[in-house]
Amino acid sequence: MLTDVVIDMKKSISIKDEFIKLGQAMKLAGLVDTGVDAKFAIEDGNVKVNGETELRRGRKLFNGDVFTFKGNEISINSKLS
Repeated sequence: MLTDVVIDMKKSISIKDEFIKLGQAMKLAGLVDTGVDAKFAIEDGNVKVNGETELRRGRKLFNGDVFTFKGNEISINSKLS
């Protein structure tokens, strides 16, 4: 379920693989409850990756990438790097 709450928060998520898809990262970070919620948030242009609006849910995020959604800034840390 998407809410209109905006939280100013910076955090990182660690992944064990080389990359994670944007929709999966949003769920892992606890920003959305389901993949459908992520899909709509991304398609509506509410998510930025490395400062640019991203419209692809399947966008691959690699070590050092940063995405933002509703005031939350999440960096990706891959243990493979």
